[in-house]
Amino acid sequence: MITAAIIVAAGRGTRVGGRIPKQWRSLRGRAVAAWALDAFINSPHVSRIVLVLHPDDMGLAPGYEGHENVTVVPGGDSRVKSVRAGLESLSGTGVTHVLIHDVARPLVDQAMIGRVCSALHSAKGAAPALAVSDALWSSIDGHVAGATDRTNLYRAQTPQGFEFDAILAAHKNHTGNAADDVEIARAAGITVEIVAGDERNLKITTEGDFARAEHLMGAAMDVRVGNGFDVHRFGPGDHVTLCGVQVPHDKTLMGHSDADVGMHALTDAIYGAIADGDIGQHFPPSDPQWKGADSMLFLEHAMARAAERGYALSNGDVTLICETPKIGPHAKQMAATLARILGVE
Repeated sequence: MITAAIIVAAGRGTRVGGRIPKQWRSLRGRAVAAWALDAFINSPHVSRIVLVLHPDDMGLAPGYEGHENVTVVPGGDSRVKSVRAGLESLSGTGVTHVLIHDVARPLVDQAMIGRVCSALHSAKGAAPALAVSDALWSSIDGHVAGATDRTNLYRAQTPQGFEFDAILAAHKNHTGNAADDVEIARAAGITVEIVAGDERNLKITTEGDFARAEHLMGAAMDVRVGNGFDVHRFGPGDHVTLCGVQVPHDKTLMGHSDADVGMHALTDAIYGAIADGDIGQHFPPSDPQWKGADSMLFLEHAMARAAERGYALSNGDVTLICETPKIGPHAKQMAATLARILGVE
């Protein structure tokens, strides 16, 4: 089972108002789109991601465009066309299943992604939903005109998951618009299983939803901070590797792996934040398979362990203590390299 996620972010969000589309507005200091993307980047169930943007917005996600598992494609003038563009970009890649998610749901969590993916082991389609619990009225001219039976009624959410070939064929055969991908799937005869939704997985539609989302994020936030420290001696060589960047020098750093002290310290800080030991426990220096290893493997492992526990990295800070080589000329490249591996801006 190889699963991809399509994040639909090509809309203009006119109902919410404001100068810029809602997916680029700030939510707790980060773009709405960044929260949604990180949820899928950090999911152990998702192998690759397609971010579908409005043609005018291409280039607005440079940090994610550089991520090896993220592809950015232009969308169409409707949600249906944008999803189809995302699906067609995955054709021939070996993907067997796909999750389709609205970027305006930035609070989607690992548990929900996992529930949809688990259902797809036995179902051709699966989608989260919440049973309607409030009374439903119809109205005429702003007055209550009648009541509607809420039995077996659900509020649909995303991500909606499907067998890839089936939903691609359904989209190719669909004409006109649709409320969501479940509608398109059902029109093609695909049975869709309902999985448990989550009240936190709200869709930002109006200005008030930004405040609701921030309140929910604050109420559930479990902030962890970790510290890491590493030191290696110098030895004969012509460069040192620091934060994933090879810096020319008249010596090198000695170690069992590539001796990248910056990346080692950051990796240990992440392990520490989630109370998961250190590099030595996960990658023992006595094991010959790690001799000369790229420290990126260690950092990616720490990030995966954090994601498995439901955590997303907000930021990292690395201090390199040395008189030579000079760090300044390489600092931006180091930051960009670490940001790409960590999946942050």
